[in-house]
Amino acid sequence: MKKHMAAIVLALLVAALAPCAAAQAKSAAAVRAETVMHLQFTENRLTALAEAIPQEQFTWRPAEGVRSVSEVLLHVVIANYSLPRFMDTNLPEGWSAQGFERSTSDKAQVISHLKKSFEHARNAVQGMADADVSKATRLFGRDTTHAGVMIQMAAHAHEHLGQLIAYARTNGIAPPWSAPPPAQPAKKSGN
Repeated sequence: MKKHMAAIVLALLVAALAPCAAAQAKSAAAVRAETVMHLQFTENRLTALAEAIPQEQFTWRPAEGVRSVSEVLLHVVIANYSLPRFMDTNLPEGWSAQGFERSTSDKAQVISHLKKSFEHARNAVQGMADADVSKATRLFGRDTTHAGVMIQMAAHAHEHLGQLIAYARTNGIAPPWSAPPPAQPAKKSGN
């Protein structure tokens, strides 16, 4: 009788928790989808801004000891490759952060690195199992979860987007998405 009762209790418990597990999986998928959306948005903005900044401005910095335009962009690249390690994602083969931030100021190379790094970050998020979204990890000396790492990745990219917007505007460059549209020629009247 006790075995039969235990089996019934277990079956009821599983049935009661099934909707919770489904909701948790849906929630995990939503967290991953939101993170990917933020990473894509920031990649698009950073890339558009990098393309709008002339090559000769890639070494510009607001003051000595502060990152240049290319160094900020390559700093984002480093984070996009490094932060997914805290979610059990390996670095790309042969890639190292050591000295990378100052490895190049060539606009085309910097933009190429930027795009590849965002692809790596998005793939890390998209490839994560639902159960791993809430998996515990440590990031910068504090306890968090893989979801916390995803939030950090998106926040970090947004932070440096803001920094580069300030850099661009300081140099008279309006971000492409906020520049006024080109003036349209006046239409001739039909008289």
